[in-house]
Amino acid sequence: MKTYLQRMGRSLQLPVAVLPAAALLQGIGHWLPQKWALAQFLQAGGTAILGQLALLFAAGLAIGMSKENDGATGIAGVVAYIVPINVLKPENVALFKGIDVKNVDPAFNAIAGNVLIGIIAGLVAAAMYDRFHDTKLPMALSFFSGKRLVPIVSSVVMLFVSVILLFIWPVFYNILVSFGEFMINLGWIGAGLFGFFNRLLIPTGLHQALNQVFWFNLAGINDIGNFWANKGTQGVTGMYLGGFFPIMMFGLPAGALAIYKNARPERKKLTAGLMMAGAFASFFTGVTEPLEFSFMFVAWPLYLIHALFTGISMAFAAFMHWTAGFTFSAGLVDYILSFHMPIANKPYMLLVQGLVMAVIYYFGFDFAIKKFNLMTPGREVVDDVNDADAVEVSTDSNDDKYMIMAKKIYAAIGGYQNISVIDNCTTRLRLQLKDTGKANQAQIKSVGVPGVNVLDKTNIQIIVGTDVQFVADALTKLFNGKADVTSSTNAAPVEQETASDVKSGKTDTFFSVANGQLEDIEKVSDDTFAKKMLGDGYAVVPTDGKIVSPVDGTITSIFPTKHALGIKTASGLEVLVHMGIDTVEMKGEPFDIKVDEGQSVKHGDQIAQVDLNKITEAGKKTDMMVIITNMPSVAYMKYDGLDRKVDLNTEIVKVTTK
Repeated sequence: MKTYLQRMGRSLQLPVAVLPAAALLQGIGHWLPQKWALAQFLQAGGTAILGQLALLFAAGLAIGMSKENDGATGIAGVVAYIVPINVLKPENVALFKGIDVKNVDPAFNAIAGNVLIGIIAGLVAAAMYDRFHDTKLPMALSFFSGKRLVPIVSSVVMLFVSVILLFIWPVFYNILVSFGEFMINLGWIGAGLFGFFNRLLIPTGLHQALNQVFWFNLAGINDIGNFWANKGTQGVTGMYLGGFFPIMMFGLPAGALAIYKNARPERKKLTAGLMMAGAFASFFTGVTEPLEFSFMFVAWPLYLIHALFTGISMAFAAFMHWTAGFTFSAGLVDYILSFHMPIANKPYMLLVQGLVMAVIYYFGFDFAIKKFNLMTPGREVVDDVNDADAVEVSTDSNDDKYMIMAKKIYAAIGGYQNISVIDNCTTRLRLQLKDTGKANQAQIKSVGVPGVNVLDKTNIQIIVGTDVQFVADALTKLFNGKADVTSSTNAAPVEQETASDVKSGKTDTFFSVANGQLEDIEKVSDDTFAKKMLGDGYAVVPTDGKIVSPVDGTITSIFPTKHALGIKTASGLEVLVHMGIDTVEMKGEPFDIKVDEGQSVKHGDQIAQVDLNKITEAGKKTDMMVIITNMPSVAYMKYDGLDRKVDLNTEIVKVTTK
């Protein structure tokens, strides 16, 4: 259930991502003179988006929760939403119950547009897709087989749901309204409690469920919708939003400064880069995860303090009736857009509060880190692998380095008894275990892998690099043979091979890999790339299928499933070109490789032709990643701007070796 709710929380981010469009239209509309027709036109556009939130939730949640994230599920979600909001209109309810429409419970007036109905519809559509999308009907009905069957089945299921809602909706809705009224009556205390639990639930992903109660019309509060529609009471509407601005724009960046201050001297430079990037994201856009996840688990008491400070900020802003609003998050962009909203109340005072919160965060974090010796980023021991965390296994003279690594990983994850499925993509092992809790992460890391990502109770990913296929093959051989490989302690850490052919002080110029939109690698929807576990680089969302070499070099490898290949530059930089996200599962179908291993290429030479439609139809992303995998050999990278349109001749970055 926890895993399901976490998936649901992530899926809710898809429809929520539409809301900044409403904020932009409303914000600009209110910045312009109100006598202008354009101002009213823009505001009407923003209101139109806010008025269809439940429908957006139905379509977005359906896509996000289905196993294949197929767009066809979105249609099913729309159909599933349409059924109850029309079947349960007050006039229809009166007909079903044989009563006058005036006597119909007012709760049925709140069916249409209620995000809870949208959520139910989305979940039903996703479940029906997973169950019926590959169902084959008899020949006479074959037109309705497969994905075409999903909206039909979803509508039938929602008819049964509508029957249930006919009897329980008035009671359930009144309970929701009572809860909403209870929280509103708590005033600033309720806002503080919401802020505290909002942060506290982020590690589980369940904060999104809590947000629905306060930010949307689930329980009648609808703080985001009311703020941007200028409904309610000035100084009250926005009370569940305003207090986040002092935290995200000022508090967390100040906390990042405290973390940097307490880093070890030899780690300060690396910590500064991490903290500065996170602080800027928090201040400018309100994206706090890069900062929060940097200390959330390694220094959990500090995260508890952060949650407490957030609650205090929310409570104080609500107590003072200082309000501003956001649709995406409480960063500078949303603050500027909301500043001139008529419903906003003394938003400039949130900046004053932010400065105070910055002081509180800095000294509070600094005290806690020193007092409790918290291992925040930069305070961990560098390059010190504990002997007890290393893995030693029995090997023979025929074992190559991949088999040795596979044996050590095999032992660290619990061997044959704990393995269910072995799979891999271009760079990582994708393993299904009977219990990921039995995997010794410290021992896995001691093998020398760049990272380990435990997804849930049964799924774990081990970042190996572009040689992952050889490790996966060796691991599969051990598993199929039911090998009895055990680990022992007191082994020396694995020595990592270092590049010997990198030429110092050389600069390579990297160009776009495709025509399209340049994308910051940290925004790619795959943690392995976004967190730079394999190395640094960039991505391009292509507009056509011509993929070219981004740099001069030699083709060193072509992955068997054709979705990735390696290039080595004359200076020794090792480059991975990865075409699409999770496209390894497509077994090479969309990719026509135009080069051979050992072939020399210049930037702009075509290396592949890709069928983008096949990738999107399979529910995959088409992002084309360019990653430098031997980053320890890089002195610095100089980008020529990100997030812009590019073509095959656009220069992206200059990379100089150490």
